[in-house]
Amino acid sequence: MRLLLCCCLLLLSACQTARPLPPLPAWQSPQGREHADLGLIRDLRSGASLTPAQLVEQLAAAPRVLVGEQHDNPDHHRLQLWLLQALATQRPQGSLLLEMLTPDQQDRVIAAHAATLDGQAPADLPAALAWQNNWDWALYGPIVRYALEQPYPLQAANLNRGEVMQIYAARPELQGRLSTTAAVRETLLADIRESHCGLLPETQMPAMLAVQQQRDRRMAERLQAALSPALLLAGGFHVKRDLGVPLHLVDQGVDTGTLVLQLAEVDKPVSAASADFVWYSAALPEQDHCASLRRPAPAQ
Repeated sequence: MRLLLCCCLLLLSACQTARPLPPLPAWQSPQGREHADLGLIRDLRSGASLTPAQLVEQLAAAPRVLVGEQHDNPDHHRLQLWLLQALATQRPQGSLLLEMLTPDQQDRVIAAHAATLDGQAPADLPAALAWQNNWDWALYGPIVRYALEQPYPLQAANLNRGEVMQIYAARPELQGRLSTTAAVRETLLADIRESHCGLLPETQMPAMLAVQQQRDRRMAERLQAALSPALLLAGGFHVKRDLGVPLHLVDQGVDTGTLVLQLAEVDKPVSAASADFVWYSAALPEQDHCASLRRPAPAQ
């Protein structure tokens, strides 16, 4: 009888804690709606396809989860919000970290968090947070508002502008066995050249590389100090296992307990070297962001 009672209590507890996942958001981006990979979630370690529930189950067991995004894709931000809500059905969240927040905004975030939990959320939240205009509030606002309504802290993971300028000028030497290899540095330099349309003078490249890697180091430091389980939202390049924050975590002695999920548009494959999981979304129309920079100035 005692054994039967224990089994019943265990079953009751499981039923009480097994909350359903929220509904998946509808795709917003206009392209790739008919693509065979749309919505595909792949475990890049095994090659297996996963359901959203299976992905959440695996991510929920990790002390640190890094989610890479394409900054301007609305589907990536909707999936990030869904992931936060879905993970909350499996276990309490320890902390959420954003590349989009800097240390000089942290006190504002703490104040807005306290006010929101007290039922007095700021009427103009972007102003209260001194939100930076280069991060589209229409995309990030729902995530930030949701996070401020939760009991766990929302934390800055980036560098202040003053720190960036100091790093750019001084180019401090980075310490670490993996993050400082020639292969990592050359790959990052190639990406910096491409992302700046090949227009940056070579003399600026070492300083740009230093800023990129010190950003990754800061994110790794903040993750290591954050309450677990911690989740970081950042640009896809920052969270790459073979180039970004995960390398810096290992250089700091954190070589287990980190999972990387890349959110990627269809037709933009993700390698097993750079992530543990990929979730393919609808796509935005291709744009040549460099066209206006390459166009000659009109004659006077």
